[in-house]
Amino acid sequence: MNRWFGRALRWSAGRFACLPGVMLAFHAHSQPTNLNWNQLPPIPDPIGFAAPFAGVSGDALIVAGGANFTEAMPWEGGKKVWHDSIFVLPKPEGKWLTGFKLPRAIAYGVSVAAKGGVICAGGSNEREHFREVFLLQWKDGKIGSTMLPALPRPMANGCGALVGDTFYLAGGTDRPEATNALKTFWALDLAAEKSTWRELEPWPGPARMLSVAGVSDGGFFLFSGVGLSRDVAGKPVREYLKDCYCFTPGKGWKRLADLPRAAAAAPSPVIQLGNELLIVSGDDGALVNFEPKSAHPGFSKEVLAYDLYADKWRSLGASPLSRATVPTVIWRNQVVIPNGEMKPGRRTPEVWSLNSR
Repeated sequence: MNRWFGRALRWSAGRFACLPGVMLAFHAHSQPTNLNWNQLPPIPDPIGFAAPFAGVSGDALIVAGGANFTEAMPWEGGKKVWHDSIFVLPKPEGKWLTGFKLPRAIAYGVSVAAKGGVICAGGSNEREHFREVFLLQWKDGKIGSTMLPALPRPMANGCGALVGDTFYLAGGTDRPEATNALKTFWALDLAAEKSTWRELEPWPGPARMLSVAGVSDGGFFLFSGVGLSRDVAGKPVREYLKDCYCFTPGKGWKRLADLPRAAAAAPSPVIQLGNELLIVSGDDGALVNFEPKSAHPGFSKEVLAYDLYADKWRSLGASPLSRATVPTVIWRNQVVIPNGEMKPGRRTPEVWSLNSR
């Protein structure tokens, strides 16, 4: 790790930290109500992907990897397929470039973007979870990658974000057959000459996977997620969580107001709009046993807003999309949500963006 790379990650504006791939601080007002949603060109795949890596490099939007069901839905006996494809969109009104590949098919990792490229951490395929962390870069019409320090243990289904020069990762699972979630909180100082992952004191609540990360004013936020336990047959049982926390370096963790509903696997990191953090959609667990599965209406479209000063939540109504297991990306002054799950098993090639007005 060199000092140039660390310096390249710094980018701030206004009252709140504004880091590429982490959040977008639009305007400092307390009652944002008009959310301007638009669609970008869809990924050139008929199904779309859940849990890809995504970010920005060379001023282009990058979406890499992901998983879907190519033949049949899981309740029909279909098998999940992991992918190694990389898609590059050079400009919002352009066409996606294809033909690029990751070293392996992978999904369900954590990605954050910086001026140095797209940092991709952990992830899984059908057989195992991974420790690898690498940087993807788009330059001169080519994709390049650089290895970064590996995670302390394999991890997928976690969440993470950049706070200044520090990359934080929270929770997840360490193997495909896990019946318990991780209660791990790791930090990597990207500005250090020789950086390694540090294991920090975790949040005071239960272990979790599929949580949602956020950043504001030097703090790392952890929202919702899913706890895991084992039933009498040894199968994993999910508990949908509504508790929320904020970590501040030097001060530790603070519990925040609970969410009005669970928002597991919502697009992450969350969106900052003035003095509020917005959670879009996510799985609240209310329809986990819905039948018939083929008629599932989709995840909640509700947008929840957390007031950073009042420690309160409010609803901003419905967005045009229901999404889970998808990263958010800041690209050309808009928040991009590329693909993701609309409902259990169903992916989408759609790419949505959010601006303020």
